[in-house]
Amino acid sequence: MIKIAVIDGQGGGIGSLVVKRLREEFGESIEITALGTNAVATTAMMTSGADKGASGENAIAWNASVVDIITGPVSIMLPNAMLGEVTPSIAEALSSSHAKKILLPLNQEQVEIVGISKEPLPHLVEELIQNIRELINV
Repeated sequence: MIKIAVIDGQGGGIGSLVVKRLREEFGESIEITALGTNAVATTAMMTSGADKGASGENAIAWNASVVDIITGPVSIMLPNAMLGEVTPSIAEALSSSHAKKILLPLNQEQVEIVGISKEPLPHLVEELIQNIRELINV
């Protein structure tokens, strides 16, 4: 079974949408782990259909080493992003993980990614779902 970690912070709205669409698209054929930088984000993602969840720096760092795919906004890879919720240790653990990273190019951290068209979040999530589908050959 493919294990996917959805990582988000603050209120967990982006992660909740991703979890919801993953569950709709793949049903129970994947295992979704909600990893929040805080308990509010984790709870929001759990409510959207994640199989399990955990919060905080150590939980994110440990789980990054045991999943197949990591997804969330690109800011999860940036130290001190999300108003400081993404610690340098979180960013390092995620970027060092052997898991495939499929990230949403949301420019919220004074980081501009060139070559990316500005699309609404729902369109980006649909593209993310398509990328995961191709990766796991479903």
